[in-house]
Amino acid sequence: MTAQSSPIYDLLVIGGGVNGAGIARDAAGRGLSVLLCEKGDLAEGTSSRSGKLVHGGLRYLEHYEFRLVREALIEREVLLKAAPHIIWPMRFVLPHNPADRPAWLVRLGLFLYDHLGGRQRLPGTRVLDLATTLEGAPIARQYRKAFEYSDCWVDDARLVVLNALDAAAKGAEVAVRTACSAVRREGALWSVELTDAVSGTTRTVQARCLVNTAGPWVNDVIDRVAGLRSNRHVRLVKGSHIVVPKFWEGRQAYLVQNPDKRVIFINPYQNDLALIGTTDIPYDGRPEDVAIDGDEIAYLLKSVNRYFKRQLAASDIVHAFSGVRPLYDDHSANPSAVTRDYIFEIDTGEQGGQAPLLSVFGGKITTFRKLSEHALEKLKPFFPAMGPGWTGKATLPGGDMPEADFDLFLGELHARYRWLPAALAKHYARLYGTRAHALLGDAASTDDLGSAFGPRLYAREAEFLVATEWALTAEDILERRTKHGLYMSEAEKAAFAQWLEGPATTTRKTA
Repeated sequence: MTAQSSPIYDLLVIGGGVNGAGIARDAAGRGLSVLLCEKGDLAEGTSSRSGKLVHGGLRYLEHYEFRLVREALIEREVLLKAAPHIIWPMRFVLPHNPADRPAWLVRLGLFLYDHLGGRQRLPGTRVLDLATTLEGAPIARQYRKAFEYSDCWVDDARLVVLNALDAAAKGAEVAVRTACSAVRREGALWSVELTDAVSGTTRTVQARCLVNTAGPWVNDVIDRVAGLRSNRHVRLVKGSHIVVPKFWEGRQAYLVQNPDKRVIFINPYQNDLALIGTTDIPYDGRPEDVAIDGDEIAYLLKSVNRYFKRQLAASDIVHAFSGVRPLYDDHSANPSAVTRDYIFEIDTGEQGGQAPLLSVFGGKITTFRKLSEHALEKLKPFFPAMGPGWTGKATLPGGDMPEADFDLFLGELHARYRWLPAALAKHYARLYGTRAHALLGDAASTDDLGSAFGPRLYAREAEFLVATEWALTAEDILERRTKHGLYMSEAEKAAFAQWLEGPATTTRKTA
């Protein structure tokens, strides 16, 4: 049975990835009424399957994407201040291989990288002698020199969740597992049918504007759902990553060059693992079916083994994942050269003057906040009373630490909860920042955290995620809200899933 809903929203945002959550947050903070709907879980698609970096995109300089790189480098500093718990600096070591790129070209690129974006908090580039430095210890002996530069790490899925949390705190409605199943223009309004994937029920709402941030499905929303046509399209490119045990000492990451001019990142991951990627493969299948294949695994292993003494094999892989990047189709012949920039399209009907549909093509995690600002600027003519941009100096939930200093906050958290094991205290601080106090509350021992399901997963954390972060399934918690699943056996995961479906947590989910 279909029930009618009375509110008229200013914006209905379709798609709960980083761009959708970012636009919903920005718009709600400007005083617009917002509904964000996501057909699955927040960040379930592209936004949780990235290389997990906030970076300028060093290799984009070779494709003359100077505006994009500059914007991304500026945003790198903004985001580092906004969420120091989930974003932190990382040094990248780039062993020089003259067969791939000449030293002068690498130096020029790094000089531009250091100076294009007004770098303030991150150290600049330096040259390393691999024979005498710790960073050179794991590198094969034929490589004698390296360049070291700065970028930042990000927990991508949590970045999406934090934007959604902030949007909700500012009045937005966040509806996960809610598909936009049909839309119809009715003059100055959109009539939108929303289907709850859990209950199967539908409701109809109205909105003054639709914002299409469906990522890989952006054209599907335009064509099938809205019954419109666009001259712009996304080009799907598959990016795959593998995870292996970390095989070097130190906190530095590595960036290696390939003869095909692609680069591969080898980054520390979850303290004792390494994340290796990514590939760039044209993809024509359904985005939800994307998966790594044998050729990609071989490509990544070969890339690493070309530079490191430790030779990796497929048997070293403990986890792998693939994502589909919805890049704006600029008709480039080389998938690696397809622009990572973003494009907007506004449809106001054949005669104009009707309810607008704003569609977003492309984009990257690093520039999501600026993309959101630009999207709201595009919509300013339709909402002249909306407030000004505000996110440039605002923190994300949990990021309101003194001087944006994570180590200082971690010390304070451990001082307050002295009984917390150091690794667990760091886990809570990293994922939740200052919100860790709300999670821990008056707990006085690990017994107060409830049942233990894995090395650092207790019932209290799972209950917190269900109650405050729209988590519903074991996968939501183990793979996206946290990375506990990397350290749990299949039996432990099954036991946790069974507990999560129990009556107590079911009540909390529906409360």
